[in-house]
Amino acid sequence: MSGDSPVTSSFAVADYVVFALMLVVSAAVGVYYAWADRGQRSSGDFLMGGRRLTALPVSLSLTASFMSAITVLSNPAEVYRYGASIGFYGLSYIITIVVTSEIFLPVFYRLAVTSTYEYLELRFNRATRLLGTVLFIVQTILYTGIVIYAPALALNQVTGMDLWGAVISTGVVCTFYCTMGGLKAVVWTDVIQLGVMLAGFLSVIVRSVVLQGGVFPIISDSEQGGRLNFWDFDTNPLRRHTFWTVTIGGAFVWVSIYGINQAQVQRYISCKSIGHARASLYINLLGLWSILLCSVFAGMCLYSVYKNCDPWTAGLVSAPDQLMPYLVMDILGNYPGLPGLFVAAAYSGSLSTVSSSINALAAVTVEDLIKPYTNMSEKHLSWISKGLSFAYGALCIGMAGLASLMGGILQAAVSIFGVIGGPLLGLFTLGILCPFANSKGALSGLLSGLVVSLWVGIGAQIYPPPPEMTLPLPLTTDGCNFTTPQYTTLTAGKPVLADNWYSLSYLYFSPIGTIIAISVGLIVSLFTGHETDRKPHSHMKCNLYLWFTVILDEIFCVV
Repeated sequence: MSGDSPVTSSFAVADYVVFALMLVVSAAVGVYYAWADRGQRSSGDFLMGGRRLTALPVSLSLTASFMSAITVLSNPAEVYRYGASIGFYGLSYIITIVVTSEIFLPVFYRLAVTSTYEYLELRFNRATRLLGTVLFIVQTILYTGIVIYAPALALNQVTGMDLWGAVISTGVVCTFYCTMGGLKAVVWTDVIQLGVMLAGFLSVIVRSVVLQGGVFPIISDSEQGGRLNFWDFDTNPLRRHTFWTVTIGGAFVWVSIYGINQAQVQRYISCKSIGHARASLYINLLGLWSILLCSVFAGMCLYSVYKNCDPWTAGLVSAPDQLMPYLVMDILGNYPGLPGLFVAAAYSGSLSTVSSSINALAAVTVEDLIKPYTNMSEKHLSWISKGLSFAYGALCIGMAGLASLMGGILQAAVSIFGVIGGPLLGLFTLGILCPFANSKGALSGLLSGLVVSLWVGIGAQIYPPPPEMTLPLPLTTDGCNFTTPQYTTLTAGKPVLADNWYSLSYLYFSPIGTIIAISVGLIVSLFTGHETDRKPHSHMKCNLYLWFTVILDEIFCVV
């Protein structure tokens, strides 16, 4: 243990039982809501929970939705390799919730939209709405395939759990309860899965604390190893993680998720009042902080246990994202059921994200691509919504197969939200805060932001930034008492742009897309004249002049 020898334990029967139990409970929730809401007649009931949800379950569901297995596996590995500066996400979450609550929530809630992209047609035109919808569908399917496959790969290589058995079982269960129970099933399974995620983290943390002799030795080890690098205020945008990249760049990424992403917006606008919707966002902040704290401290535990014998450098794992599963099998392997609990935690993260995505994809397809062009009854639309949930579930499982061919995919998953989410955030911001922006400006801004963010995003994947910019912290194998393989690193020639433009912190992809979309949109709108016939601002009160008075009104009207 802790570098004495490679881990050889594998999953026991109890571990499979715990994992299967999590899947069975999730499926049971779908069956329950399919039976309880068997009288539902409309797609709105299926996709929006009849707009009768309350703050607490929605807040927990909001937390679970994008706290995926990537969070469970990658955040601790990130702390292990680069330090705890990702803890500054806690500040970006505050910015995100305030901006979402005060700017985006009032607009979507009062318009009573099902799809956020309905706003784009009201504000600009149908072409803008369709382009926004298509970009969202592409972004979500890409991300969802990665979310299903990445944890399965990491866990398979360490625990021996069957790779495609895990991918298909989680995908099928997820599709089943989304198709059967709609949004209500998704929200309540998210609540259960969030509990499982926290329990999985705590099992690793508690055992690590016992092994290392307390919390303070772990903190001391992390400090001596340079992992408590919170006070890095370097403004260089090429640095991977600093106070500014995590706080400001992270805020843009998370606002694009909470402010305009259908999967999140669909939850809080399903609340029975705007007060419940706003409360769900602020309660969710506590959940976000809890998951962040657990993942950062788990990374410190990881470093404390392996400070003298790094399993990655030693060749015991083939990728950093396998470090947490390796630690689990190392320190919990003799406690049947606990490794299963951690794996259930990782897959709970996947299920909550995938189910949110499937439900959101069904919603935008019905509202943006079917309803405007057909005259179907609500009953028919309800059945189509269920069919779409099934079809998108199958498509996401297929995308997991494609993700298996993509290589290094976890940072790519985070980058997807920056590259596509950034320009979309710019588009919505342009519409809400800039009353004179027109449809020509909106489309020009969205396309310009997308081109530039794709350019830097794809360039960064092909030419990863050099170590002097990412600053990985030192790791050692001096304490290992077994032979470690030696590796040779080959460096290829890079274009001139690789040392600067492509080395930009991946957290800045979103701000770039947002700022360019707004800037180009404003310039084109100024030169082409504004449109007065397409402004929901008169009844929404969302232009800059009236916005502050609306907020003051709401502070006293809703709690």
